[in-house]
Amino acid sequence: MLKSSEITKLSAKEMSERVATLKTELFNTKFNKFTTGMDKPHVKKELKKDIARLLTFLNAKK
Repeated sequence: MLKSSEITKLSAKEMSERVATLKTELFNTKFNKFTTGMDKPHVKKELKKDIARLLTFLNAKK
């Protein structure tokens, strides 16, 4: 889980890149859930929260 102190140190470009990687990771997690099942179901919820947190800070910088 990302902390706000870590996010504030990132530039806008780094935040956008991190959001993109988290979205692909979320897609892969959803895909694995339907194909093989999940060992850790809480990971999907954490990824969603991290994406929302990053987008919030990104919009605040604009």
